[in-house]
Amino acid sequence: MTAKSIWLDGEIVAWEDANVHVSVLGLHYGIGFFEGIRCHRTSRGTVAFRLTDHLDRLARSAAVYGVSLPYSVDELTRACAEVVAANGLGDCYLRPIVFLGDGPNPLAAPFHAAVIPSAHGPLAGEAPTQGVTAQISSFRRMSANSLPPAAKATGQYLNAFLAQSEAVRSGYHEAILLNGDGHVADGWVHNLFTVRGGVLSTPPTTSGALGGITRDSVMTLAAARGVAVREENLVRSDLYLADECFLTGTAAGVVPVVSVDGRTIGAGVPGELTTALTEDLRGAVHGSGYPDWLKELP
Repeated sequence: MTAKSIWLDGEIVAWEDANVHVSVLGLHYGIGFFEGIRCHRTSRGTVAFRLTDHLDRLARSAAVYGVSLPYSVDELTRACAEVVAANGLGDCYLRPIVFLGDGPNPLAAPFHAAVIPSAHGPLAGEAPTQGVTAQISSFRRMSANSLPPAAKATGQYLNAFLAQSEAVRSGYHEAILLNGDGHVADGWVHNLFTVRGGVLSTPPTTSGALGGITRDSVMTLAAARGVAVREENLVRSDLYLADECFLTGTAAGVVPVVSVDGRTIGAGVPGELTTALTEDLRGAVHGSGYPDWLKELP
């Protein structure tokens, strides 16, 4: 099923009519904030996975830039429900986005908001693939004193675009970025985990990693399995020597990494814990064990 309408500035608008002018400053300067949210059809009806957590993070991203959202979290929650209902969607992906409008002064221009639905793309919690290859990028993750990685802001993804373009041109599937100190930050649009000696490790947000919602979910699921979970600085050799490595994100779910810089990780196939956590996440997004993570969309 193809989405036919979008929520834009408080109204459901036909897809072809949800337009903005080329003069909007969000386009010119990359000033905007966004989220990606998964919805799933379950026995309880259509539910959004960790909807409030996503929208709270949207508000925090704007706050980092000294911006207040033009709509409250409650209003955006209703907007998500409205756009799912208007399109008759079950399994789908939502992209709430807030972006700067037009005007002579970027500091005084209004912000607009939209929720864009899509029935396409991978669904979090799908069975693991045979894994992806990754390259550590020559481009470093921007520092907190340049562009704050704590914000999921539109213009900041130019940094990720450079890294991923380099990786793809070099024949790899995914890019991994280090920070200015040489510590692993994250993937181009993913958080990163390693498994070594039965311990699950992930870079702290102070390394430049975004505080991912799926990242937090996986850490919770691992702890429930009795797995030791650590937030700690990692260097590139920690990836080379890992027993397992995987990426996480809302759109992708859990993505096994089978090699980094041409070095095989573990046995070169998705690892046991990676596979188990993928299954746990698939259960959670469909209503198994974590009802507080699900928001029913009437």
